Amino acid sequence: MNLSAIEKHKKYSRIKNMLLLLQCLLIGFTGYAIGRIGHIYWGHLKGPDHWIYGVLLFLPGLFFINQSIFFLFSFGAGLIISDLKDFFNLKLYGEDNVEIKKFLGVD
Repeated sequence: MNLSAIEKHKKYSRIKNMLLLLQCLLIGFTGYAIGRIGHIYWGHLKGPDHWIYGVLLFLPGLFFINQSIFFLFSFGAGLIISDLKDFFNLKLYGEDNVEIKKFLGVD
């Protein structure tokens, strides 16, 4: 089976895009995990909510197209998702009341 140069490039391009998507998902989950751990263990401290940091990392990804900026976009999205309830309520500062400590969930 002899592939032309264009077909090889298409195949390589698909693999490269799949790897980029996988990296973004892993970085987004890392942001989610850090946000959840911070919510559970350091939520009793008074300070800005971590969804604000997520928005600050999320915004450059909307305006600039670059692979490293897209990773910041994914990490910020993970932080926002980990504190989605406070994001919807626009809670900016204060303590998080954690009654049930759960890792997988949106709080």
